[in-house]
Amino acid sequence: MAENVLLVDDEQDFLEALSERMRLRGMEVSVATSGEEALGKVENDTYDAIVLDLMLPGMDGFEALKIIKARRPETQVILLTGRATVEMSVEAMKLGAMDFMEKPADIGQLIVKIKKAQVRKMILVERKSEE
Repeated sequence: MAENVLLVDDEQDFLEALSERMRLRGMEVSVATSGEEALGKVENDTYDAIVLDLMLPGMDGFEALKIIKARRPETQVILLTGRATVEMSVEAMKLGAMDFMEKPADIGQLIVKIKKAQVRKMILVERKSEE
């Protein structure tokens, strides 16, 4: 089953390049250029993983993460940033992020994390349906 991924980044070139590389690896990819746009997509579709940039105009990645996890707790979010700190990483995990990566993201590592996200999400959904 192909992984269904939402990429959220305001850098159009980065978004296009990464989404193309992921599609070539058999993934279904949707894109958003803002936190607000991402939230709209999350309301209408479900994703195995959301790859979310921290530095977005308007609503930043932390705020988007909080809302996504409140609305769809099973959704796995991988945060990306070009300016990572240990504090940011700790905050991301406290807010429910599955992982935290620095840009430029190694596509191989990102693919592995997305596949893990799909498995985690399936387990959470299965547990929820058993309740």
